Amino acid sequence: MIVVIVPLILVGAFLMFLAGLGIVRMPDLFMRMHASSKGASLGVALLLVAAALNFQDLSVVTKSLITAAFIFMTAPVAAHLLGRAAYARKIPLWEHSVIDEGRGHIGEEEDPKS
Repeated sequence: MIVVIVPLILVGAFLMFLAGLGIVRMPDLFMRMHASSKGASLGVALLLVAAALNFQDLSVVTKSLITAAFIFMTAPVAAHLLGRAAYARKIPLWEHSVIDEGRGHIGEEEDPKS
């Protein structure tokens, strides 16, 4: 069992390290949020699976799986909402960004008559 648990811990810790590195190294807020939400949620999920496999207790397994499912459901939604709010507040994109998919959709005042 240790042959499965140790790689899960190492890969999970590495993904969380990459998420932290992405926060420090990425050039704008939107790329930082992408790096942190994807890497950290997968890293935490792998660590929780490793904990569930290590303890092999029904309560620990249940709590680990519920926590991992909660993180997978909430982290992308939270990052999306924070990104929309930042875009609506006109937080600048990186100057080398190629596509601005929010232009004309986010932060624009809607016509109340339409």
